[in-house]
Amino acid sequence: MKSRLKKTIEALRKNGFGVKFFEDRKKLISKIKSYIKDYQNIGVGGSVTLTELGIISLLEKEKKNIIYHGLPGLTPGEKENMRIKQLTCDLFLTSANAITEKGQIVNRDSIGNRICASVFGPKKILIVAGENKIVKDLKAGLERIKKVSAPLNAKRLNLNTPCVKKGICQDCDSEERICRITMITEKKPKYSDIEVFFIKGNFGF
Repeated sequence: MKSRLKKTIEALRKNGFGVKFFEDRKKLISKIKSYIKDYQNIGVGGSVTLTELGIISLLEKEKKNIIYHGLPGLTPGEKENMRIKQLTCDLFLTSANAITEKGQIVNRDSIGNRICASVFGPKKILIVAGENKIVKDLKAGLERIKKVSAPLNAKRLNLNTPCVKKGICQDCDSEERICRITMITEKKPKYSDIEVFFIKGNFGF
């Protein structure tokens, strides 16, 4: 894993992304706290990784304006407004479905707000990922989505899709299908400020 991590970090930097690696949650949270002090309106893409690491709770404690459609008690209309506001927030926090050793960031979405905000719009974009998100190549990244990310996310969202029942993508035509948009970011977008924070261990789907 150390060899794979090193190779991935070097490739991401070559592709124009800022990259940092953290040995534990405490060091990661400390760094994120130093980042968020400069931003008030902080968008959050749907991410089990951020939840597991306690980053959303951190934003609440720091009394930031959290632009997150997953907050409890929101109406459908309010959720939609949150998704739109994420596109122009000060700082956008999210994760990735997979990151290849060649420095490609792979994401698949249902609506598109997460992948749009992760490449353009916010003043600063921060992608937080565990080592489990690292894969050999693009093919492995797409396979990871089919076998891990999509089925587990569909189950988490209580959706009635074939992948929930079978445990693997069925390339379905379900109305509740979450695999609708695939984005592969090969180089840092020209005018976007994007960093990837890796943390040791397995986090999220």
